[in-house]
Amino acid sequence: MATAQAKMRQAATPWGAAGVIEEVTVPQRVGDKRFSVVVQLLETRSGERLIRFAYKTEGAARRGPVTMRARDLERLRAALERAPVLGEALGLG
Repeated sequence: MATAQAKMRQAATPWGAAGVIEEVTVPQRVGDKRFSVVVQLLETRSGERLIRFAYKTEGAARRGPVTMRARDLERLRAALERAPVLGEALGLG
């Protein structure tokens, strides 16, 4: 099940530290592999909002392009119902 969480922890970005305003996680599975796609709404100290997409395995964010199946996008939309600010920033709210 996709989840939404409101957290105020810090994340490092090329623009400096940013607070995590909202986050949704969409679990995925391919064969025996289990991982999640994480979408985060971040805010820099100057108030600029950023959106980060990442993979997460074993609790750690991973680099690389994020690929989602169409059915996983539906789960992302459902999770964004519980993260309205992030959904609005993505134009999906």
